[in-house]
Amino acid sequence: MSADAIILGGGCFWCLEAVYLGLEGVTQVISGYAGGHKDNPTYEQVCTGRTGHAEVVQVTFDPDVTSLEEVLSVFFAIHDPTTLNRQGADVGTQYRSVIFYRGDTQRATAQRVMDELAAQAIWPDPLVTELLPAPAFFAAEDYHQEYFFKNPDQGYCRAVVSPKVSKFREKFRHKLKPDATR
Repeated sequence: MSADAIILGGGCFWCLEAVYLGLEGVTQVISGYAGGHKDNPTYEQVCTGRTGHAEVVQVTFDPDVTSLEEVLSVFFAIHDPTTLNRQGADVGTQYRSVIFYRGDTQRATAQRVMDELAAQAIWPDPLVTELLPAPAFFAAEDYHQEYFFKNPDQGYCRAVVSPKVSKFREKFRHKLKPDATR
């Protein structure tokens, strides 16, 4: 098995993690922080918006099973890439739409996908997704890992994460892991 990894930010990392854990070919998803100026930031520090970090997920996937284009298709389907520094009620630079690429191939693929989406004019507003080289990645605290699956009845999970997971499962049912509905 070959493996590739990319770091994505599109709002709260609980949403992204819950979705990508169900995508066929994804072997690991780690919630964390990237793009800021503080080493080993805490959740509380990132939430202030003063560290410069975004809430992100590092998605490791087998490109022989699921391509980077498919990983990015899911990314653009489950968040609004046209709202600057916000996703729904989550506001601040820590919730920005960002792709942190590793290498020229990922950069070129992400740029092509973004250009194709912009040309399709799916959204009434332009994409604001940042495309940047991958910086240091800091894993979030243990309690954030697999948060949705451990806390499905928590208010934010019911109101925000669950609808995104349902939308993903409906739109990408052909790419779900067999145990994706756990």
